[in-house]
Amino acid sequence: MKALIKKDKLQHYLATLKFALYCITHPLDGFWDLTHEKRGSYAAANTILIITLIMRLVKLRYTSFIIQAVYWEEINMVLYMASVLFPLALFVIGNWALTTLFDGKGRLGQVYMATCYCFTPYPLLQLPLTIMSNFVTVDEAEFYSVISGLSLVWCAILIIAAMGQIHEYSAGKNILFMVASLFAMLVMVFILMLFFSMISQGIAYFISLGRELLFRL
Repeated sequence: MKALIKKDKLQHYLATLKFALYCITHPLDGFWDLTHEKRGSYAAANTILIITLIMRLVKLRYTSFIIQAVYWEEINMVLYMASVLFPLALFVIGNWALTTLFDGKGRLGQVYMATCYCFTPYPLLQLPLTIMSNFVTVDEAEFYSVISGLSLVWCAILIIAAMGQIHEYSAGKNILFMVASLFAMLVMVFILMLFFSMISQGIAYFISLGRELLFRL
């Protein structure tokens, strides 16, 4: 019985993971079914996100130096991974917070799931590009850059389509709230910077106060 349950869960996981390919080729129908018909899963979304992060590391390590010169001593891996995870968190929270106030139908988890599904084109295109980069010349590097940029544009278009389907917005309203979501991300970054600045100043004050007390004692 347990084996049967595990098999069903595995089949459901694989089906939801495979559904990402449908979403990126049929975004309107795909992202509607992803949430409204429950054809997506958080497990598949997390898998796509992890694959995307791994692909960024693979690209960093194996892309030809002709295309991308990497100075490893200058790279902080934590910050490198955070360059994906932090904007993702800001977008998901910002988009959900704004759309909730204006009749958006999507829940926080659905926004996260759909956004992760939108990352699918990145590893699909970047893997062959990374391999190809080791066989191109300097003159052909421009072709690599164009295709690499298209993978990001594809992801961005998918995110726009996904948010429209999840929140059931018209095209104009969806674009408006996508722009508003970007603005909300900037506001949250400003608030976080202000918060950590105040924390650091408070810590510095108490440290200086403690040193002064020790000096006087």
